[in-house]
Amino acid sequence: MKTQSDTICAIATPPGTGGIGIIRISGSQAQAITVSLCGTLPQPRRASLRNFHDLEGEVLDRGLVLVFPAPNSFTGENVVELHTHGGQVLLQLLLQQVCVAGARLARPGEFTERAFLNGKLDLTQAEAIADLIHAGSAAAVRAANRSLEGGLSKPVSALQQRLIELRIWVEAALDFPEEEIDFLADQRISERLQELRRQTEELLVIAQTGIHLTQGARLAIIGPPNAGKSSLLNALVKHDAAIVTDIPGTTRDVLREQLEIGGVPMEVVDTAGLRNSTDPVELEGIRRAHIALDSADVVLWLTDVTDSSNSQPPKGLKVPIITVGNKSDLLNVSESRLSHQIIISAKNGIGLEALEQAILKALKINNADSQAFSARPRHLAALQQVIEHLNTAVGHVPQAGELLAEELLGAQYALSEITGEYHNDDLLGAIFSSFCIGK
Repeated sequence: MKTQSDTICAIATPPGTGGIGIIRISGSQAQAITVSLCGTLPQPRRASLRNFHDLEGEVLDRGLVLVFPAPNSFTGENVVELHTHGGQVLLQLLLQQVCVAGARLARPGEFTERAFLNGKLDLTQAEAIADLIHAGSAAAVRAANRSLEGGLSKPVSALQQRLIELRIWVEAALDFPEEEIDFLADQRISERLQELRRQTEELLVIAQTGIHLTQGARLAIIGPPNAGKSSLLNALVKHDAAIVTDIPGTTRDVLREQLEIGGVPMEVVDTAGLRNSTDPVELEGIRRAHIALDSADVVLWLTDVTDSSNSQPPKGLKVPIITVGNKSDLLNVSESRLSHQIIISAKNGIGLEALEQAILKALKINNADSQAFSARPRHLAALQQVIEHLNTAVGHVPQAGELLAEELLGAQYALSEITGEYHNDDLLGAIFSSFCIGK
């Protein structure tokens, strides 16, 4: 366990006035500081009533004290919690006395960082704590809890173990080239590489779902003018967020609204209609529509089923496109089903449930609560690196044993970055600086 030389403190409850406020202290001097404020320490893990006074002996408040001795605490260090009344002036006064007694103010996320450094949790579990705090939906809460329980780190560790076993096999073949048996030509090496790649790809798909649950997904409604994009936005968010008229080109800017579909938080973007124009204001709106396209996770290409022009979505998009035919209430649209995935009427709500299911399918979310864990973009990047290393490794079998071993080592390092077994200080700084103070 890495013992920190200094003792840190912070208010662990949100800003504002409330019934209870909590000050958290962690470090070697936590118990001595508590004695200076409260006189005596209670028994470990047993809430006890104490007076909180300043260093001159004046009582500031009366509340509960909880002591968690090292190493059996959240941070792995001596931890004390002071439960006081929740006035901000009172909390600041007590925090000031804790600092005067020998502690310093904690950096954002420093309590969780110490828990990681002391081996109380791995990096994915530390990130899951932040995801749990900031969860925007019930599905996101469940996904964060799965990560906190090892939903990501356990399969990553299993992949690491299989990589290590394969590396041992390859390294043995390199160390004993005089053996008559050509271990590198063994078919099982290629089979195990392909199996590792398949398992990593499966984990990557689940992690991509976790990204959407943790950070939400972006939907861009794109299409020609007067197709009903603003009406669809209003129907999805269930209130009049956008102005709707019969005049083509009403929407000139990008309008963003938040909603939840199937437990997944999403941002839906209404954009200007795509067409040739000489109006400088409309041209700017069209430019911003293309920017929204570039950042979208799913594109809803919306057209009017009464329009015979048969306009097509922009080519070259690298995200799922759902073609949607709107205004089905205006005519018999049986023939339009041949050219549209979903037929709706944004005006009266027909087809919206089918559209929502199509969106979840495009995001590869069949059941958000089934197995997804919270994930971060860095997890996806690391898993993609593993796949690239394994793809290259397959090409080195059986001729280039040294290069094969190097690729396996690179894949192992990429996996180690996910859990934090291999990391650099810049990575830790970027992760924990996004935490709230007191956590």
